[in-house]
Amino acid sequence: MELGNISEPTYGPGPEAPGSSTPGLVTMAHVFLRLVQPNPLPIELIHLEQSQSEVSQEDIHELLLYELGFLICVAIGVLFIILMPLVGCCFCCCRC
Repeated sequence: MELGNISEPTYGPGPEAPGSSTPGLVTMAHVFLRLVQPNPLPIELIHLEQSQSEVSQEDIHELLLYELGFLICVAIGVLFIILMPLVGCCFCCCRC
């Protein structure tokens, strides 16, 4: 193993990211994320000042519009978690 010049090191290009073994799944994940959250983060909603403690209704409305895709996904997930066992129980018990 050769150390080279320690006092004046030379740096080459960094390691490359390994290629994915499932490019289809990676593409689907990125498409889903762009579908759910197409808008950029509104930076003005992030208040770094500790002195401003009140939040206006417009800020809340804009933040909810920004998070609308995630809220819809959560609502669909909760409905799926509640309705799937209920429908399965009905099919098992009633044998319709």
